[in-house]
Amino acid sequence: MIKKECLDIVQAKCENCQDCILGKTRNNVVFSDGNPETARIVLIGEAPGETEDETGKPFVGRAGKLLNQFLEEAGISRQDDLYIINTVKCRPPENRVPTDVEKALCERYLTAQIDIMNPQAIIFCGATSLKSFWSDKKVQISKVRGNWFDVTINGKTYKAMAIFHPSYLLRNHSIEEGSPRRLMQQDLAVIKSEILGDKMVCSTESHNQEMAMV
Repeated sequence: MIKKECLDIVQAKCENCQDCILGKTRNNVVFSDGNPETARIVLIGEAPGETEDETGKPFVGRAGKLLNQFLEEAGISRQDDLYIINTVKCRPPENRVPTDVEKALCERYLTAQIDIMNPQAIIFCGATSLKSFWSDKKVQISKVRGNWFDVTINGKTYKAMAIFHPSYLLRNHSIEEGSPRRLMQQDLAVIKSEILGDKMVCSTESHNQEMAMV
């Protein structure tokens, strides 16, 4: 059975899930985006927002559009290179952080997606997704981002890295050396080089002014 067929089975179960309160308030289950047959990287975000809840796709609001710009600049194809998911599949009210209970009840869908994808690398996008798999729940993403580490999920160990969530970058427009946006560029360049090989990458300098305006 191909990956998509396996994931479709998990998605059908997820769309019928009413295990937590989020199932009662959602408009749509936000299961995934990207091509599971070509993606070598699983990117895990926090939770769906308002636009994601309306469309049923992850990272399609303002933060998602900014993420798309960073990915394009790095030479990473959102549709072909990434399989994008969230720690929970339904939008928490008022876009609050999902609770530990909500994440625990949704974990079987998340880990099933990872098991089926068996990615070459996992990218934790933001602190919430990182803390879902990091033993020290007080970890600061600024202290660990940009470095490869191992994460074990369902008995299998994966290469992983944490990056800033694009919603954080919406509040930080600087592109100076050492700024969050510049660090995001550097982290994605490492991911592209070490996992995806030598694709053509747009000039960082040619995009910096545009990126600072978003």
